[in-house]
Formats: sequence, structure tokens, C-alpha cells
Amino acid sequence: MSEPHEIRVLLVDDQELVRSGLRRILRRKDGFEVVGECSDGSEVPAAVAAYSPDVVVMDLRMRDVDGIEATRRLVAQPDAPPVLALTTFDDDELLSGVLRAGAAGFLLKDSPAEELIRGVRAVATGNALLDPAVTGRVLATYRSSASPTAEQVDDDALSARELDVLRLIGRGLSNGEIAHELVISEVTVKSHVGRIFTKLDLRDRAAAIVYAFDRGIVSPR
Repeated sequence: MSEPHEIRVLLVDDQELVRSGLRRILRRKDGFEVVGECSDGSEVPAAVAAYSPDVVVMDLRMRDVDGIEATRRLVAQPDAPPVLALTTFDDDELLSGVLRAGAAGFLLKDSPAEELIRGVRAVATGNALLDPAVTGRVLATYRSSASPTAEQVDDDALSARELDVLRLIGRGLSNGEIAHELVISEVTVKSHVGRIFTKLDLRDRAAAIVYAFDRGIVSPR
């Protein structure tokens, strides 16, 4: 039997001590490989091209190109890896900005190591990870500052079942959890998710979560 694929991680942070701490958490024995490091967002495109990471763990505050702009540039490229944003600042505007830029999730840097491991695994497998400590406020901030065009997509295109699935995505449930909640197969959930993304022109689960909050399908708790 072949060994399970290690999750290849690119670390982007302007502090060596922080990167060192992240390396100690994302260990090979736990299924991770830190394939490269950047000290500024300007270095990310070349590093992604060189190392082909599965996930980019991105600091938000850097001297030259910050994490929001680096994320925006990265996700504009075809086949870009997902971004998990990290920040030491409980700053709702900053975190709503990185969601708008296209990050697949965010965590505060003082989150437990287990949360970082869970977050990297989640975004590597196409899920979203939004820090529960601040998600409600961040999404409320995102909603208050969203452009008017965000409200023009018509979710009437969704079937009743697809709307159920979108509501559960908005609550942060995985495909398996949605399948259990709705008493359907995980394959069926995956099919519904794909149709939701296509109909609403959504990039990923993080975008679907933001959409669900934008439209009041899910309310901040």
C-alpha cells in the first residue's frame, strides 16, 4: 500500500521565529511537508511556481506586499493552491479583507496547534476554515462592506435541497457532516456542492460561506 500523500505547505511570514514555530507544528510525522518559506508576499508567486504547495499559510501584515494583496494575486492564477490566512490581530476589517481577496480560511496566530493542523488539512481538502472565535463579527463586517454586486446573484436558481446544503456549508459543516444531517450519501452531497458552485459562480467553500452570510441564508452567531 502506498504512503498517504503529505500535505505540501508554503509558509509566508516576515518573522523567522513565527515560521520556525509553524515548522515545529506542521511536522512530517503528522502528514505535512514544509516545502518552502517566504518573508514577504512579493515572494509568493515564484515560491508557488518552484515548490507546488498544496496549501499556502499566509501572514497578513508584511512590509512590502501584505497577505491580502498576495492572496488576491495568487488566487487570480489558474490552479492556485488554497490560502489559510494567519494573523496576531483580532482585526475584523483585516480578516474580512482577506476573505474578499479569496482566502479559503483564517485563524488567529494564538489558536492552539491542533486548530492550525485542522485548518491546513481542511483547506487542503477543499473545505473552508474560519476561526470560530471571530467568524460572526468578521462576516458581519464583510457583509456591511460588500459591494452591491454581491447581492445580484439569484439563489432562486437553487433547488430546495441545494439551498439546504448551502445553509449547512454556511454553518461550516463538511460533506460528511452534511450527508449525516440530511440523511443522504456523501457522493450526493458532493454533487449538490458542485452544482451550487456552478450556479452561483462560487470559487470554493469559503466563498460559499460568505455568500450564505451575504444573503442572510445563515446569520452570524
